[in-house]
Amino acid sequence: MFSFCPLQGALSESTASQSLLELDGGVKVLIDVGWDETFDVEKLKELEKQVPTLSLILLTHATVPHLAAYAHCCKHFPLFTRIPVYATRPVIDLGRTLTQDLYSSTPLAATTIPATSLAEVSYSYSQSSSSDHPFLLQPPTSEEIARYFSLIQPLKYSQPHQPLPSPFSPPLNGLTITAYNSGHTLGGTIWHIQHGLESIVYAVDWNQARENVFSGAAWLGGSHGGAGGTEVIEQLRKPTALVCSSRTPETTLARSRRDEQLLESVKLCIARGGTVLIPVDSSARVLELAYLLEHAWRTEVSKDNDIFRQTKLYLAGRSIGSTMRNARSMLEWMDDSIVREFEAVADVSRRPNNSGNGGQGKEAGPFDFKYLRLLERKAQIERVLQQAVDDSEPRGRVILASDASLEWGFSKDVLKAIAGDARNLVVLTERPSLNTTKPSVARTLWEWWKERKDGVATEQTTSGDTFEQVYGGGRELTLSDAGRQALEGGELSAYQQWLATQRQLQATLQTGGATALETSADVVDDASSESSSDEEGSETEQQGKALNVSTTLGQASRKKVVLNDEDLGITILIKKKGVYDFDVRGKKGRERMFPVAIRRKRNDEFGDLIRPEEYLRAEEREDADGPDSGHFGNQHEDRLGKKRKFDDVGTAGKGSSSMNKRPQLTRALSADEPDTTMHANGPGGDELDDLEDEDEVVLGPSKLVVSSRIVSVRLRIAFVDFGGLHDKRSLNMLIPLIQPRKLVLVAGAPEETYALANDCKKLLGAKLGTSEEHAVEVLTPAVGVTVNASVDTNAWIVKLADPLVKRLKWQNVRGLGIVTVTGLLLPGGEFAEIDNEDGTNKRQKIESAESSTDAGSTVVPASNSALTTVTGLGTAAAHVPTLDVLPTNLASAVRSAAQPLHVGDLRLADLRRAMLGSGHKAEFRGEGTLLIDDAVAVRKTATGRIEIESVGVPTEAGPGQGNQHDMMGIGMGMGGTFYAVRRKIYEGLAVVAGA
Repeated sequence: MFSFCPLQGALSESTASQSLLELDGGVKVLIDVGWDETFDVEKLKELEKQVPTLSLILLTHATVPHLAAYAHCCKHFPLFTRIPVYATRPVIDLGRTLTQDLYSSTPLAATTIPATSLAEVSYSYSQSSSSDHPFLLQPPTSEEIARYFSLIQPLKYSQPHQPLPSPFSPPLNGLTITAYNSGHTLGGTIWHIQHGLESIVYAVDWNQARENVFSGAAWLGGSHGGAGGTEVIEQLRKPTALVCSSRTPETTLARSRRDEQLLESVKLCIARGGTVLIPVDSSARVLELAYLLEHAWRTEVSKDNDIFRQTKLYLAGRSIGSTMRNARSMLEWMDDSIVREFEAVADVSRRPNNSGNGGQGKEAGPFDFKYLRLLERKAQIERVLQQAVDDSEPRGRVILASDASLEWGFSKDVLKAIAGDARNLVVLTERPSLNTTKPSVARTLWEWWKERKDGVATEQTTSGDTFEQVYGGGRELTLSDAGRQALEGGELSAYQQWLATQRQLQATLQTGGATALETSADVVDDASSESSSDEEGSETEQQGKALNVSTTLGQASRKKVVLNDEDLGITILIKKKGVYDFDVRGKKGRERMFPVAIRRKRNDEFGDLIRPEEYLRAEEREDADGPDSGHFGNQHEDRLGKKRKFDDVGTAGKGSSSMNKRPQLTRALSADEPDTTMHANGPGGDELDDLEDEDEVVLGPSKLVVSSRIVSVRLRIAFVDFGGLHDKRSLNMLIPLIQPRKLVLVAGAPEETYALANDCKKLLGAKLGTSEEHAVEVLTPAVGVTVNASVDTNAWIVKLADPLVKRLKWQNVRGLGIVTVTGLLLPGGEFAEIDNEDGTNKRQKIESAESSTDAGSTVVPASNSALTTVTGLGTAAAHVPTLDVLPTNLASAVRSAAQPLHVGDLRLADLRRAMLGSGHKAEFRGEGTLLIDDAVAVRKTATGRIEIESVGVPTEAGPGQGNQHDMMGIGMGMGGTFYAVRRKIYEGLAVVAGA
């Protein structure tokens, strides 16, 4: 049984991705916790209801559409942090920096308190102000974000793993997950889920083509994928269900032509002294663009190109430094060309007198920037834009800024400054998402680019390709700025009342009384500061008891949210102001005791409770500190007896301005590694390093203040597809090779999804040799619609007789029990019993005249997930049939009905381990070849077939004499090795006989 339900991103142009997979036994797997630039909490309502029933969570990409809501769910959804989460290491590290960038860039990510919840709070003042300015929830801090992402379990590619279930999940029954490279992003994942007879491949937003940084998807094998053979690898071939994204680019270009078109667009703009804005995400696709532009500058400057030499190149993002540090430590996850480039730089640095080779463009590694300047503060962006205005002679500038939607981040600030100059250019690198409520700024510009209303400038590349730049024409564009303002007076009281109400409501629903709302308390509320440390300890005691607040409030039985004085009980003494007495006469239990919050000891059965944030890695701790932690942390640097770092010596006397400066983050170098720290973050040492943001951070309760500004757009608009998604040609080629039993299409607009579904029906029908379009079912579910995607197997339920069960001899193959059963299939579910004269009861089989005498073979699912082959006689009956012992007079007639076969999947690594344990010499030679005793080669083809090749004729030792020679293989002939290998192969498989 396998059902699939998309929670976001199906049959729509929204790029947000959330999918729910329900397997047999009630196992629920959530894949991705995506969001979009609206940060609408209503889109997470269905996910919030499913949290208490989830078994595990899988993450595919470190992008906003795939994990932007992860920190929000950990912060505000009870039980969410107790669900096991799995992802690759790049997705974890880059996702952490992305989330920190998101929450530090816009208060919209914190989300607002629903107006209906505030309106029902009974208080003695007007609520009109709160409706005009929504109250903001407390966002997760950088430390909390780092802790949330430290809970994710890292996986490697092609590593089968049996995950642990959540505390409130049913048993997983041998569920296995395996991650494969998907391309598109660093660490992007195609998930293979094996559960019983279900083999599910989840592939959303993948790319088969190799790029500058990212290798192609692992459909066809290869080291990282994309460089394998012509057949899909065995693990991903013929799944029972393939979940695939249907979003494809409208036009596709080869990588070289795509790169050339972007560089030509940039060159034309900077040649006339304009500024180029390229809005990008801050974690994934930014690596491809940063690498391309950095190496283009290295090449052009080495050719003495004055245009590129005088043009400044910037990359702006709140946490872009952490992103690039992570990228420099994850070169093995990138394409092989990146690894070779890094090795070439390391080899050159080890040579003596390497400084005189004149290779100026080769001194830095792939992500050690010489020309790309990293900017992490708004003051730096403002200074760069001001320099463009103050320059007497126009000089070109290229700015890559987050985010790609132009709704938050530095990209919006840059757009405001350059929109009015016709010399400037904005380059959109991917098709923006479309929201039904309000289109994003990037979507609006993309629509203008498609309309071409105000004229087009047609340009031509050096290779002859033409591309278009659309004029803005002075059209007006509305830009909204979201700000945070501290609550005061009645608004602060309203917020505190709402917070107290929510805490009390959760306390009545949960036996422990404490919830995650305590951890989201603000610095103004004294009660929250008293109990915030207790809640992390009590989290382990609430296993299986915490309920989802929104789910409970949505029930019809609970009509009111606000608790009156009777509901509060004795806690009214601490939850309501001006109340100093409570009548305890006639009360029982806790109502007779003054309410006191008992501080629980932070320990478990093993002793003191371990705080994960105290064991963060160096880069995680730096990310968690954030841009403002230095301001608070350095205040105590100069206290008496406080240790100082070597780099801090002599800085104390430079005035208070040095307190706020961000430290320059460098990485440790080995003895033979080139000193490229000066290139790590681009050319430094200028006035931009001394700039600090002057904006005060609003702590505690606050409200959202949105201001709008209308700008006149006169710049040019260009579009170069750097989305890195699969095209229709890849889908048409690979889906017939994958041969899924069922195909589920998600993540695409309705038109392209339906068109792709029709094409896939024809392709799969032709592959199977049938003209019926329903030979392979193609499903296109909408958001919130659950479809049955399980395979159509011929399965029947039979009752096994006790004497037959006693005769079964099970064989275990990788957690599955396999047995051959030969018996008599009788109608009905009971045995007839007769009373003999001696008072004993004896079994008597029911003889039915309707029973057939045809022998047949059937597959019956057993209770322990075993594969049971049944060979019997009879026909189906109205009741559950019974399988009994075959009579002796019929045993010989049906003995040869079931042919023997081998069941199992032999891995060469397991065979090598078994041969080494038997005293043989075994080592891998080449790709997929195991050489044993230098005489026998074992290969495994793409179809799973095992081939054994011996260099001589196996005559020296027979099948029963393989271990009679020297155990180290010295005196053993080639024949003994051959038969020993064959014996070990058979031992790793289950032989299902025919009798």
